[in-house]
Amino acid sequence: MTIADVTLHRIQPCAFDKIRHDLMLSFEVMPPRSQKAVEPFFTNLSQLLSVRPDFVSVTYGAGGKDRHNARGLVKTLVEDSPTHPIAHLTTVGDTREGIRTVVEDYLDEGVRTFLALRGDPPADNPTWKPGPNDVRSAAELITLIRLAEARRVARHSGLALQQALRPLTIAVATFVNGNPQAGTTRAEEIENLAVKQEAGADMAITQLFWDPDAYSAFVDAARHEGVRIPIVPGVLPPVSPARLARVSELTGVSTPPELLRVLDDATDPTEAGIQIGAQLVQRLLDADAPGIHVYTFNKSEPALDLLQAAGLIHPHDLSAGDGALVCGDGAFDSSDGKPAELDQAPASPAASAAPATSLTPAATDTAFSAALPAALSTASSAPTCVGEGGSRPTP
Repeated sequence: MTIADVTLHRIQPCAFDKIRHDLMLSFEVMPPRSQKAVEPFFTNLSQLLSVRPDFVSVTYGAGGKDRHNARGLVKTLVEDSPTHPIAHLTTVGDTREGIRTVVEDYLDEGVRTFLALRGDPPADNPTWKPGPNDVRSAAELITLIRLAEARRVARHSGLALQQALRPLTIAVATFVNGNPQAGTTRAEEIENLAVKQEAGADMAITQLFWDPDAYSAFVDAARHEGVRIPIVPGVLPPVSPARLARVSELTGVSTPPELLRVLDDATDPTEAGIQIGAQLVQRLLDADAPGIHVYTFNKSEPALDLLQAAGLIHPHDLSAGDGALVCGDGAFDSSDGKPAELDQAPASPAASAAPATSLTPAATDTAFSAALPAALSTASSAPTCVGEGGSRPTP
């Protein structure tokens, strides 16, 4: 089974209710890398979508190595889900013309939100450097995306209306303590963020961090330097020491030794990690964070447990008499025109409130009913960039 064989053709009940509607919640996922991983991936994705997140960002992989699966997944989300997909784009491993083609294809497929990253060199070419005519920075990539959109609108007058109804939104990434691998300081990250804002970025999301005071200090300093765009904290549920070690390897962001000790000493490391993560989220919200972006590593259970422990979601009460809220506008089987039945069976014990979306070969003549996605506000929160082989930005 591949991504092309799957369609999210049934809209599921919303298994969770949001408690804070003034905040945006979002997730990052990584495209499955093997046929064997496709079905479990969509099971986890279905559970994440049951929260009605404001968007789901899809990683591109170091050096763009997952670009084929990433594009397939983004296309599936555009066509079959009411949730905004955010397409990661990197400048590494491709020419300017190649990147422009990818952007134009995404725009033609209905993608309206991008995460612009410089990215990591390919694993098989760690010394890769951009050529004189290549896109050399996230700021240049933002300009390229904006120009591609402007050319489309100039060629097709109808697209001007689309642009008005669904404005193009570009997110960028930043590090609140500086980027260890790029060698940038906090002040340099703020300067880079200002450059990206000037190039046309609408929002920023941070790489993971463990000190909420570092986020507050970064935002305050950024505002002092004229950065106006929303800065959304990225959070990783710290439930696995092995995963934390892998994340540190990928990002250069070290895990506090005291956090590792707590997990090692805990009778239930997962529960201990969820509580630590929930406390971090609560501190960030106290600091007026505009939303929370969760790095899931394609594991829905820790992400949902974290949001529930932080008081941001709770299971939908089906006994209240209103039945199951539907995450979307309805699903219809075109064979008889009747609404498709909603799948109720939970996909895993941990997310028992979240029913799994049915997976069906794409040849099945079933689809979501049409719905005009709401435009993302430039004053809202955003996605970012950590993930298995994920890309880390410099401007």
